[in-house]
Amino acid sequence: MKEKIIRSPRGKSLLSVLWLVATLSFCVIFVLASVPNAEAQGRDQDARRYTSLIQNVFDFIQQHYVEEVDPKTLFEGAMSGMFNSLGDPYSSFLPEKEMAGLNETTEGSFGGVGLYISKPIGEQVGGKPPYVEVASPIEDTPGWRAGINPGDLIIKINDEFTDVLTMDEVLARLKGTPGVAVNLIIRRGEKLEFPVTLIRAIIEVPTVKYDMIGDIGYVRILTFTPMTVERTRAALDHFKAENARSLVIDLRNNYGGLLQSAVGVCDLFLDGGVVVSTRSRIPGENAVFNARRTTAVPTTMPIVSLINRGSASAAEIVAGALKDRGRAYLVGEKSFGKGSVQQVYPLDKAGFKITTARYYTPSEVNIDQIGIPPDREVLFPEFSDADAEKLNTLITDNRIPTFVEANPQASPAMLDTFVRQLHQEYQLDTVLLRRLVRNEQNRTVIAPVYDLEYDVQLQEAVNILRNGDYGRLMQTTKTLKDLQNEAVVEDAQAS
Repeated sequence: MKEKIIRSPRGKSLLSVLWLVATLSFCVIFVLASVPNAEAQGRDQDARRYTSLIQNVFDFIQQHYVEEVDPKTLFEGAMSGMFNSLGDPYSSFLPEKEMAGLNETTEGSFGGVGLYISKPIGEQVGGKPPYVEVASPIEDTPGWRAGINPGDLIIKINDEFTDVLTMDEVLARLKGTPGVAVNLIIRRGEKLEFPVTLIRAIIEVPTVKYDMIGDIGYVRILTFTPMTVERTRAALDHFKAENARSLVIDLRNNYGGLLQSAVGVCDLFLDGGVVVSTRSRIPGENAVFNARRTTAVPTTMPIVSLINRGSASAAEIVAGALKDRGRAYLVGEKSFGKGSVQQVYPLDKAGFKITTARYYTPSEVNIDQIGIPPDREVLFPEFSDADAEKLNTLITDNRIPTFVEANPQASPAMLDTFVRQLHQEYQLDTVLLRRLVRNEQNRTVIAPVYDLEYDVQLQEAVNILRNGDYGRLMQTTKTLKDLQNEAVVEDAQAS
């Protein structure tokens, strides 16, 4: 007898519902998966269309423009335009000369005036012209010896206003054959404006200077090159031999350099843990850089780090890591605020530099266009409008350079008499006048490693390390994330 299998209508209905749900689910998944696909395909089609249009315009100009045009000129113009359209001052096309100059700056030497500069793109807030701004001077170079400071604006180069020049044109006028004069008009603040003549020289890219301040090791990191870690380690070895009890790491006017070099310097002070992380649009290119589990100095050694508005990029990586990891107390003023990472790619003999990622400190903060605030702010005296006009007159009169040139071995008594005379004539602060005379004297010799007499920020760092307050102060420091969160709360309360 055959066994009959009887299916109930209810079971058939349930099976149909399951098939329907599965089909709908598949459709939903397919639609969701297709949306990004469609968007990607749309972008690809746009890219192909615009690439074709660019090629057509290139060919049209070659065939129909009233005069023959060098294809290289069109290529460089198109490349410069593409990078300018990004609105990112750190991404740019690098013509052959500039590509070679970049390699010189990073690895060796070049003919120039010794200034790290930046130039905004387009009209600025309030309609201000996009003049060239000095990010920091390179020590012992013509620009540094002339007393040019971070934040100074270069209004003119050889009688040409810089707001109408491209960055390439600015660099072409500042860099070049050593021994040639470059005439600048410098604007400092709102009122002070004065001429400076710089004689181009071979600019040797410096990296580290160090010395002892009593029982305090003082190391000044000027830039981050392939040699910086080795030079810093040599400084620490010297401090160990001299029985240094604490350290000052001076990052002022350090405009950055190589990311790996900054990480390597942090390795010397941090016992493992995160130094910095980089985040890209492409997840696979994200990276976390950790310190090794060894240090070159004891982890208990007190450290004060000096920063100012000329401290940028790789210098901010070091300052941010030392602050967030509770390894150093920061003194000075807020840093520049460059929290992005650039890569350089060659294009035949030319190349381009492009921002590929943003970096984050150990507390997960990006400081781009924000900067790192010091734990203790110490500022040099600001000029009033009246002081600026008096200082402008003093500079124009050329009194200090004339005196120093005529009296290269001036005694302390002669210097005191001269400063008092300037004070009576120009009604400027005597401390400022002494510092200006000292700066002028230093321009004729190799600059001292430090100047404790007139450097108020370094004075404060030394006081902190010597008066026994360091341990208490470190207990009150906050990470950059803490400070950022507090700012958000304060903004919310204010609104």
